[in-house]
Amino acid sequence: MTSFLAVLFGYVCGSIPFGLLLTRAAGLGDVRSIGSGNIGATNVLRTGNKMIAALTLFLDGLKGAVPVLLLTYYGSPQAGMIAGLAAMAGHIFPVWLDFKGGKGVATSLGVLFGLFWPLGLIFIALWLALAFAFRMSSLAGLVTSALTPLWAYLLGCTTELILSTVIIAVVIWTMHRANIARLMKGEEPKIDLQKRT
Repeated sequence: MTSFLAVLFGYVCGSIPFGLLLTRAAGLGDVRSIGSGNIGATNVLRTGNKMIAALTLFLDGLKGAVPVLLLTYYGSPQAGMIAGLAAMAGHIFPVWLDFKGGKGVATSLGVLFGLFWPLGLIFIALWLALAFAFRMSSLAGLVTSALTPLWAYLLGCTTELILSTVIIAVVIWTMHRANIARLMKGEEPKIDLQKRT
């Protein structure tokens, strides 16, 4: 029963489309009609509104952390891990949007903070460093997620937690298939921090 509740609660939390809700509330239209068409913070940034993009990033992370923390506290660490992975699934495949959501990087960051906060700090620090250095959100997410299991191992995390980070990395790489193809061709768009009018 705990596992079922973990999956259900995690999925529902993860499926809240903050990027879509916030852009609509701000009068920016449907974020799915621009850029990559997904509801994540990187695509929200393409509207030119940095504040809404930052808020999307924070809330997408929060909806990954909250299920982990609650299910860990009221259930077990295993239930927390299940809830976190379910939150990622909800973000990527939200039932409310015909199962077309984001790519899971921000939500996975929240999940990592909930599971073991030092991993979350390392993740965000490395992501920011790579994003600023190369100005490519996808590249930063791919490299950071790939290195997270190694950090988990070096920090002495449990086998279950290391396995969770491997699953997260596989999911992120799978969801970034098109980005990987563009990176290999040198056609991946860079982060645009210029405010549009």
